[in-house]
Amino acid sequence: MEKLEKQIGKIVFGAGCFWGVEEYMSRLDAVLNTKVGYANGAKENPTYEEVCTGETGHAEVCYVEYDKSKIDLMELLDSYWNIVDPTILNRQGNDMGTQYRTGIYYIDKEDLAIIEKSKAREQVKYDRPIVVEIEPLGSFYEAEEYHQRYLKKNPGGYCHIKL
Repeated sequence: MEKLEKQIGKIVFGAGCFWGVEEYMSRLDAVLNTKVGYANGAKENPTYEEVCTGETGHAEVCYVEYDKSKIDLMELLDSYWNIVDPTILNRQGNDMGTQYRTGIYYIDKEDLAIIEKSKAREQVKYDRPIVVEIEPLGSFYEAEEYHQRYLKKNPGGYCHIKL
């Protein structure tokens, strides 16, 4: 059992509206589980409506568990960079506000070096600086059930990511 647990990686991505991030990540073969929620804000157990005010400090995020034997973190980060414009602050697509900021929130502190290397590799593609937050995951509150797997339940729903 211990060996199996060591093969499961965990990371949290902010990339605008969490519906599309979850749908995109869930389509990757090595992704075992996803759930959307609110990260790194000041209020405990915020509601969607509270997060949308921008006053809680939370970002809409997607928590991802992945099989390290099928994909390494660098490859998973490459997938993340494909769905964001990392040079735009507090906006992706039509979604604007601090809750839509881009972010990579790590759980395992050993992942930080890989994330920083990935960011540096990505930066060479842009004239403007990358503004993606890279921070340890301080808090994560699972979003309401109707947000979970939203685009699977509502295939025609809004998504800023080209799926």
